[in-house]
Amino acid sequence: MSELRVLSYNVRYFGHGTRGLASTPRAMRRIADAVALLDPLPDIVCLQEVETTSLRSTLAHRGGEPGETQLGRLLGMLETALREVGKDATYDAYYFPAHAYRLGAQARVYTTGLAILTLPTLSAIHHNADGPEDITHRRLHPMRGLKQTRICAHLRLRHTAGDIIDIFNTHLSLPSTFSREFWTLPRRMGYGKNQLEEARNLAQFVEREKSSEKFLIAGDFNSLPGSPVHRFLAEECNYGDAFARLHQLTNEESTHWATAGFMRMRMHLDHIFTGRGLRWVDFEDTHPFGDRTAMFHGLSDHMPLIGRCRFRTRASLASISPR
Repeated sequence: MSELRVLSYNVRYFGHGTRGLASTPRAMRRIADAVALLDPLPDIVCLQEVETTSLRSTLAHRGGEPGETQLGRLLGMLETALREVGKDATYDAYYFPAHAYRLGAQARVYTTGLAILTLPTLSAIHHNADGPEDITHRRLHPMRGLKQTRICAHLRLRHTAGDIIDIFNTHLSLPSTFSREFWTLPRRMGYGKNQLEEARNLAQFVEREKSSEKFLIAGDFNSLPGSPVHRFLAEECNYGDAFARLHQLTNEESTHWATAGFMRMRMHLDHIFTGRGLRWVDFEDTHPFGDRTAMFHGLSDHMPLIGRCRFRTRASLASISPR
């Protein structure tokens, strides 16, 4: 049975030490080292908050090649890190641009985007890197011209064993501060009307593009378990929350298992939603935010979800009753 290991991680533009203000070589190398030490290596790496080329992404990096992108720089460091630990592996990479903040026509202050890395056991048969799906909800935003574009990346892969899987990678907006609910509800993350609209746009895209029930949606959803966004995806769309289902966690229990942190706050904002064609078997090397024993501790304001899944056969799929 085909098996895949998946890592989903908001890397904060590889600039956690500068509070996201600038990417640094040390931060990028430490993340590359942590990925290289995983055993087994992840077959698929979904990254959120990755730049192309901008002032923020290059300011602290000296001596790079002209026009070198942040993703290209990471791949170079990851190749070195893998070689140093004796692993003969390389990753293919796909970048999905989302937004650019510019000073004039040429200079970009910073950019936003997503990335997906894959091992050679997987071959791409379709992707939307040239035109990622825009899922942004702008209608109610008073400063809609400045609203950061939110996208969904899509990559369809064929495993060497023949199985095909659709990978969706995304990063939803924060709840709008211009809504009344933001200031009146006790919990905010995932309760914004703008977030729910983006989740609806995301689901419409997934339903339109998925080729089977062998798919996953990874990312930073900025949404708590049990929030309207989470309930819509997990209950209305019937996309399984892979981590919560495997560990049989209630929404309240999941809420207290933090994947991200800001100052003293701890929040579960990152998720991997999945179709019925995948069976998740473990989340080894996944640690809660703040766990000082974890190799990814202190490298971002998020911790990665690292899960292993297997493709279900047609017979096993037929035996699963819809929820």
